[in-house]
Amino acid sequence: MRNFLKKLGPGLLFAGAAIGVSHLVQSTRAGADYGFGLLWALLLAHLFKYPFFQYAPRYAMATGESLLDGYKKLGKGVLFTYFILNFATMFTIQTAVTIVTAGLASNLFGITPNPITWSIIITVVCMLVLIIGKYKLLDRLMKVIICTLTICTVIAITMAFSATTEHLDLKQTVPTDVAGIAFIIAFMGWMPAPLDISVWHSLWALEKKKVQKSYKTKRSITDFNIGYLSTVVLGIFFLSLGAFVMHQSDESFNNSATQFAFQFINMYTETLGSYTYYIVAIAAFTAMLSTTLTTLDASPRAMAKCSNIIFKREFKHAFTLWIFILAAGTVCILLFLLSEMKLLIDIATILSFLTAPFYAIINYKLVASKHMPEKWRPSLKMHLLSWAGIAFLIGFSIWYISTIL
Repeated sequence: MRNFLKKLGPGLLFAGAAIGVSHLVQSTRAGADYGFGLLWALLLAHLFKYPFFQYAPRYAMATGESLLDGYKKLGKGVLFTYFILNFATMFTIQTAVTIVTAGLASNLFGITPNPITWSIIITVVCMLVLIIGKYKLLDRLMKVIICTLTICTVIAITMAFSATTEHLDLKQTVPTDVAGIAFIIAFMGWMPAPLDISVWHSLWALEKKKVQKSYKTKRSITDFNIGYLSTVVLGIFFLSLGAFVMHQSDESFNNSATQFAFQFINMYTETLGSYTYYIVAIAAFTAMLSTTLTTLDASPRAMAKCSNIIFKREFKHAFTLWIFILAAGTVCILLFLLSEMKLLIDIATILSFLTAPFYAIINYKLVASKHMPEKWRPSLKMHLLSWAGIAFLIGFSIWYISTIL
């Protein structure tokens, strides 16, 4: 098992970045509101996004360069577009995941009930981990976090299943009301994660190659598949927890991610007993901590790489500088713009939805082009799945615009 875990890396980092609000809040809420009725949406989102995420480690290991290097080969406009989009959303996303993590930390550890104080503590600790320990420590920590999350979630779902009196109804449903349609769009849009995370994965794959020379293309794809499968399984688990514990409840669920997480933990302990508190609280906290830590690493890593490519020079401390910029921006939003947080998240969410086809098309175009070694270009099955996925994401964006905007 130790040797097996040693071979893993970027796949679990991808899982850590993905398993956050989309799983803890969105999947659980889907189960709470619709039981198992939206299981089809969870599975379809994973299926149609799969090739575009998988192309990241495939391209990085086959060529020895990141997706960002490939984007430049497709045209400087593609690289500049990524730089602008990432800069426009990274502060809001980091603030959102940090404040939810802080709320759970306050609930779990006490010390202070102030989520802003906890947010600053978490940000500083994560910064120290990344600056001092760099990728190697991040890789090791994420294995511990994901294993802890998985064990606690499995125990929680087992207890919830054994205690439920509800009939296991797997009938699928498609919401027709405006609120239901809005929810399913958000649910599928963020499940398992926005497509720009593919860039992060390509950078992590290259870092893994530096510390483990045997990490090559075939192994990187296997590593990714394991991480991706874990996002599917844990998505189903959190949906099941919502279905078993919160479905058909008379309680009105809060729209705030932090407050909804509190409701989830409280209803779980009220239903199954106070002795289950730490199990579900640790599962929720580790889910959000993994996202907070990986996003604080990935966005600065991507911005540093972009800067190096754009200015055609290696900036020695670019990664550290961008971590400080992201951390400072996060703290400023927490201190001065927290009241505008909903608007900022809405903007980031809309950008993530509407740019999904952009990332899908350029990732597919890159791995199918002359820039990719012929041996590792997509198979016919992957071509077909890619075309279907692009059509799905374009249709999804049109549905979003016509329904919400």
